[in-house]
Amino acid sequence: MLHTLRKIIQEVNSARDLDTALTIIVERVRAAMGTQVCSVYLLDPQSNRFVLMATEGLNKDAIGQVSMAPSEGLVGLVGTREEPLNLEDAASHPRYRYFAETGEERYASFLGAPIIHHRRVMGVLVVQQKERRQFDEGEEAFLVTMSAQLAGVIAHAEATGSIRGLGKQGKAIEDTRFVGVPGSPGVALGSAVVVLPAADLEVVPDRQVSDIDGEIAYFYNALEAVRADIHALSARLASQLRQQERALFDVYLMMLDDASLGGEVIKVIETGQWAQGALRQVVNGHVQRFEQMDDAYLSERASDVRDIGRRLLAYLQQARQQKLVYPDNTILVSEELSPAMLGEVPPGKLVGLVSVRGSSNSHVSILARAMGIPTVMGAADLPYSMVDGIELIVDGYRGDVFTNPSPGLRRQFAEIAEEERQLNLGLESLRCLPCETLDGHRLPLWANTGLFADIARAHERGAEGVGLYRSEVPFMTNERFPSEKEQVALYRQQLAAFHPLPVTMRTLDIGGDKALSYFPIKEDNSFLGWRGIRITLDHPEIFLVQARAMLKASEGLDNLRILLPMISGLPELEEAQRLLHRAWSEVREEGVDVPMPPVGVMIEIPAAVFQTRELARQVDFLSVGSNDLTQYLLAVDRNNPRVANLYDYLHPSILHALKRVVDDAHSVGKPVSICGEMAGDPSAAMLLMAMGFDSLSMNATNLPKVKWLLRQVSLQQARELLDQVLLIDHAPLIHSTLSLALRHLGLARMLNPGASTQN
Repeated sequence: MLHTLRKIIQEVNSARDLDTALTIIVERVRAAMGTQVCSVYLLDPQSNRFVLMATEGLNKDAIGQVSMAPSEGLVGLVGTREEPLNLEDAASHPRYRYFAETGEERYASFLGAPIIHHRRVMGVLVVQQKERRQFDEGEEAFLVTMSAQLAGVIAHAEATGSIRGLGKQGKAIEDTRFVGVPGSPGVALGSAVVVLPAADLEVVPDRQVSDIDGEIAYFYNALEAVRADIHALSARLASQLRQQERALFDVYLMMLDDASLGGEVIKVIETGQWAQGALRQVVNGHVQRFEQMDDAYLSERASDVRDIGRRLLAYLQQARQQKLVYPDNTILVSEELSPAMLGEVPPGKLVGLVSVRGSSNSHVSILARAMGIPTVMGAADLPYSMVDGIELIVDGYRGDVFTNPSPGLRRQFAEIAEEERQLNLGLESLRCLPCETLDGHRLPLWANTGLFADIARAHERGAEGVGLYRSEVPFMTNERFPSEKEQVALYRQQLAAFHPLPVTMRTLDIGGDKALSYFPIKEDNSFLGWRGIRITLDHPEIFLVQARAMLKASEGLDNLRILLPMISGLPELEEAQRLLHRAWSEVREEGVDVPMPPVGVMIEIPAAVFQTRELARQVDFLSVGSNDLTQYLLAVDRNNPRVANLYDYLHPSILHALKRVVDDAHSVGKPVSICGEMAGDPSAAMLLMAMGFDSLSMNATNLPKVKWLLRQVSLQQARELLDQVLLIDHAPLIHSTLSLALRHLGLARMLNPGASTQN
């Protein structure tokens, strides 16, 4: 069964369009199951009807003509119930509907399975037989497994057609919507620039070129370079390999010949495809043919073809390295965005980001929010390698990406973008005003920083200090651990820029979704593994150098606060404090006269929530990391788009945990702040203020909106709303309650210019 499934999926994946893919499905499934009929019905979202799109066994003239509503027929029943239907005599079922044009009256037994992708019913896969019999459990399991496997393939094939602007009848498609996860609020209109990982054939996009001779020249140069590499490799290993083993290099050289793989690529280039795209087509075709062969030796040759393809692609990419063009209004698109990719775009040109992987709380999302760039993450269904150069709309409020937008949709989002611009202009006047409620309650608003550019943004938006300096950011942008001297310069820059305001510096917090290329950590479950304080306590040489650098950088400024991440109990805290005092003694021995700065603990592990009092007694302050605390309390990987909808910091358990932390910290006289993304959500900030948090720290981009809202309400109103929300046991109802409260206060529209896109 698995072997058959794999072969069908491979064949369907290589189909050039949706119609071909569906034809392959019905032919192969019918043959594999030994039935007389196999058909695929797809749900047309415009008509909301299941349309017969492919069949093997029924009258093919019925394709595209026969359709039924979800309330009609057995196919409609399978689709609405979202479960398989196995009937010995289909005609006797009350939902049976007869279509004369299909010729299905000859077939008695019926087995249908829904095709579901990301909770959306896409269609129904059906097999039928003439004799009356119930399909056995094995046959039903096979069809259900097949439909589950094919769901993603069909979704991808449909999306590919949409990207290319062609529908089922070849009509132009506009406003095709791909659903992702909101990464950073705002809307962006622009042109897609696809950034591909190095030498990965699977993600090379199609791209038409006019200079065919130039493309062929590029490819010939790559061929010659790879031939030279293989000759050199063969010569170098001549003394270590037998003659028959060295023959493999001759096979590689033959593949590169004009009469073999090299010649095939040139033929594809001559059709107008660029060299990389032509190489992908030819290599993938050969790989799939080899992998489908039953002979073990021949199937292994697929890896040889892949290797040749990667070598050629690497040279082609190297030749074009300087050729990536960033137009005005660039929307950067990649399988997995990285901070380095953002840094490559010339200043003023980047307006939006789209990532196939990641979620709203991945590192790039946080960076995007800090930079104020509308972002959609986790757009898993977007065939991103095919969107290069086409027009996109990024809706960072809802997490939607639109390809080929119509003039009407373009106009709608342009109006929203203008509303945002006017809103931000209106908020600039708040910069020098305090964050003070209508009844006189003052709440300091601090900024999260990490990049050098964050300093200017924080000042522009009136931050009253730094609640979280992510010290790992300069480590992540380096190619080695920065020296103590280099770290002193970095930290001094931050401390001096905000003096005399406080700057809270978190000690190195790597691991999880924050990797260092020169200090790789490979774990099956990185978020529950070696990260944060666990790493630096295991490597005191890293911790001590950083602590000394922070202390030296604060000389004469005295506005440093040190924050310890990922503390799960008193033993870790005591060991970290011992190292901090050792670093302080060493610095003083060197003649640097600095007082011991305030030391705090991050509350971001559930265990710490229940030890808040004990931890608070040992430190000067506490700071809640709401991103990780939400992740751990809800057991939701915040970087996994499949479960991103479960990640919700307004979940009742999160709100009750936060209230407990504040109450326990205050019971022993210690201040507590919060520095996650939750603090930058204006409506959530109202609840945090009501709970009694002593300060909120957020990305500077969000600070004016939070300040604006808190200046429009009284502390009493916020407390009444919190009391109401703490009695609610459903997160969606909490969201609704907050939205309704803001609407009654006339504040909702001001906070979200994209509200019109939410309908």
